[in-house]
Amino acid sequence: MRGRRPRGLGGDRLFAVRDAGGKLGSGKNTRRFRRMPGLLHLRSRYPHGPAAPPALLDPHGTAVPDPDAYLRRYLGREDVALAREEAVSHFDQLPLSVLTTATLDWVRAAVPGVPVDERRFRPNLVVSTPPGTRPFAEDDWLGRTARIGDTLRVAFVSSSERCAMVNEAQQDLPHSPLVLRALARAHGTRLDALASVVTPGQMRCGDGVRLE
Repeated sequence: MRGRRPRGLGGDRLFAVRDAGGKLGSGKNTRRFRRMPGLLHLRSRYPHGPAAPPALLDPHGTAVPDPDAYLRRYLGREDVALAREEAVSHFDQLPLSVLTTATLDWVRAAVPGVPVDERRFRPNLVVSTPPGTRPFAEDDWLGRTARIGDTLRVAFVSSSERCAMVNEAQQDLPHSPLVLRALARAHGTRLDALASVVTPGQMRCGDGVRLE
């Protein structure tokens, strides 16, 4: 993967479903977002790289020939389209969300019987931590920088305040209110480390993360 620009990973959240009022499709209604049930069952990919629009995949994983037409039928709305980021950022806060396997393991243990993996929290990077690492170890990274791979450097700034989106059903993950409830009791609904890009560079699966 390549982070060419300070905005984050190449192509990440560069496109979104947008309605005629300029709101982005989501699982919730806010000043920026419009609830559009069913979007979490769709996926996308960049078959030609992030310089070109992404392919939209239906719930079965099949690329659709006309994303805008499909979205209008699928959502039952005539005012939606796949839109590229313009002046207003598509990011909720900062461009990178980093989550450790120690924290993921804690969430799984806190809600036994509820399928949990990183998709519920939408991180950009999942960092594998050694046995014995305490959950929410990301808290200790805030205010520090880290090198990932040979050249990429990021600065950890804050953590995400989670909302009901972590409970939502998507693909093979069922809806469960227990996920957010467990986070609220144990950690004030906060989870991950949000970062900005200090020095752009390349990274690959298996690269080390070294705090500075």
